[in-house]
Amino acid sequence: MASAQSGTLYRGREGMWSWVAHRISGMLIFLFLLVHVLDTALVRVSPEAYNEVIGHYKTIVFGLGEIGLVGAIMFHALNGLRIILVDFWSQGTKHHRSMFWGVVILWVVLMVGFVPRQLMHMFGA
Repeated sequence: MASAQSGTLYRGREGMWSWVAHRISGMLIFLFLLVHVLDTALVRVSPEAYNEVIGHYKTIVFGLGEIGLVGAIMFHALNGLRIILVDFWSQGTKHHRSMFWGVVILWVVLMVGFVPRQLMHMFGA
């Protein structure tokens, strides 16, 4: 019988949030790849238009977007490794919560290493 408190099977725990974040990060990566293929193909149609598009990529907005892209790629890759362990390691389901928090901590550490360098690159320091 379903719980009357939420009306859903999802409880908002690590497994659900991991699933949601993995799908969102995967879609963001897909959208980036689509845009990247289209803007690269533009060079064959009009080199001037290509140069104009690439010029927009040097703005602060796109620099911040690049931080988001790197964050999405790192989370998706680390969580993908966690999913492989959950699926193929006999103790994976037992430790999936601690592995999720390990992914989050490692992701934060990697982002702390990347973001300052990216900001220095963006602001010419």
